[in-house]
Amino acid sequence: MKTRDKIVHTSLALFNEHGERSITTNHIAAHLGISPGNLYYHFRNKEDIIRSIFTLYEQHLESGFQPYEGEEVDVDLLIGYFDALFYTLWQFRFMYANLVIILGRDEELNRLYTETQQRFLTRATGILSKLKQDGVLVIDDSEITPLADTIRMVACFWISNRLTHSNTTEITKTSLYEGLLRVLMIFKAYATPNSKPTFIRLEQHYQALAKAEQED
Repeated sequence: MKTRDKIVHTSLALFNEHGERSITTNHIAAHLGISPGNLYYHFRNKEDIIRSIFTLYEQHLESGFQPYEGEEVDVDLLIGYFDALFYTLWQFRFMYANLVIILGRDEELNRLYTETQQRFLTRATGILSKLKQDGVLVIDDSEITPLADTIRMVACFWISNRLTHSNTTEITKTSLYEGLLRVLMIFKAYATPNSKPTFIRLEQHYQALAKAEQED
């Protein structure tokens, strides 16, 4: 792996473990066993590193939420989407935990984030429309985009909500599964009678995963 890529992935791990505000470029360089000058050869500052991490975030959204075509809508298909959502929240949890502050101090990143979220909203709207077409959801066409936006809002701010409305000081996989189950609750409210058992099976699947994480 190239030094630049090592810096990005190490920074992501350190930000997630210790919080982005607690980690400096000197910490990152020391963890990698390189000089600060070597790090600054690749990145001007910490914000520059975060923008590169954001590129990974964009790539994951692109690959994890591809529209489906001509497939039977079953548990496995939906698990693919929900697993992609879980991975996004877990892998980039430092960003979600401090989203307003991170975006507020970097105008360029704020612009990139807004553009990415708009593309994701468009794609999510398309997926929900296809689920309606395939008899999975019952919803008025005018409500599809607001529903997609509500799901996005719950996902994006679930971590900060947990940190500010509970006694926890860290995000665990169990707490993220709880967020996933809240999103599933929204889907169940729009499920057709034929698809509701599928969402119940999904719920049981993620409840079991949450319990397994809690017992470890």
